[in-house]
Amino acid sequence: MTLTLAIVIAVVVIALAFDYTNGFHDAANAIATSVSTRALTPRIALTLAALMNFIGALLGQEVAKTVADVITIEDANGNLQVGVHHGLVIVMAGLLGAIIWNLITWYFGLPSSSSHALIGGLVGSAIAGGVSVKWDTIVQKVLIPMVISPLFGFCAAFVVMTAILWIFRRGNPHRVNRGFRGMQTISAAALALGHGLQDAQKTMGVILLALVVAYPATYDIDTLPIWVVLAAAGAISAGTYAGGWRIMRTLGRKIIHLDPPRGFAAESVGAGVLYTTAFVFHAPISTTHTITSAVMGAGATKRFSAVRWGMARTILLAWVSTFPAAALASWGCYEVLHFILL
Repeated sequence: MTLTLAIVIAVVVIALAFDYTNGFHDAANAIATSVSTRALTPRIALTLAALMNFIGALLGQEVAKTVADVITIEDANGNLQVGVHHGLVIVMAGLLGAIIWNLITWYFGLPSSSSHALIGGLVGSAIAGGVSVKWDTIVQKVLIPMVISPLFGFCAAFVVMTAILWIFRRGNPHRVNRGFRGMQTISAAALALGHGLQDAQKTMGVILLALVVAYPATYDIDTLPIWVVLAAAGAISAGTYAGGWRIMRTLGRKIIHLDPPRGFAAESVGAGVLYTTAFVFHAPISTTHTITSAVMGAGATKRFSAVRWGMARTILLAWVSTFPAAALASWGCYEVLHFILL
């Protein structure tokens, strides 16, 4: 076995490990609201989310191509800026930095973005390794959506929930809650589908990047091998089923106590944002940011003071720090791997 193949296998294994951590880190995104409103039991919710994650991962490839295009290891003439092994070490370090940050935020129960951890990790290792970062792609496909999607999620969930309150203003509260508790099965499934559509593709993009670096004559940036798609779909689905209970408590109860109509509003808006950004803009947005802001928006219709803004500030700090923290972690990983392998 050549060193190149050994490093590629290591990158693929680490990428799938990241995908798995992404699944259990972000499992709460799709099901915390349904579990907290007792629309679904935790185990049924996790099973539903895992299944929909797998299906969602098979529905698109454009986000994967965007992630694979965040950094470039080729120069203007199509030649590698660094050696093949060096390029693979850069990709591996980016993944390890993202995993480290995912585990830190999971331990403290903070719903941070696995997506931005991955992209921040790739950027940090790319800078450390001396290859080019496509800053225009970062700004247009990552940073701008990172700001807009939570704001839109908050406002849209507030509007949708306000409309629900007006439409059912004369309804029997018990009957309305029971109806929306049933509808949450659909909205939770839709959100889990969007999570698979968005987040599994990011792992596919990193594996594709490694394959293009190692075997440019065989693979190109525009074609995803089917085995990569299936492997990433399986890994995120398995991770989701493992569950992320710490974050589920934060998202389901520590921000605001949700009732079924507000849970349905938040999940429906979150799913809509995920589908639009994946299919229309090909932007790798954060499922975590989107659903958390939607939960806040739907909850704010009770009254703004009903939202636990202290916890919201803590989550916001995790959001802001994710990109640079993952970049620094991957920089450190690069230095270690460079010393060992190069």
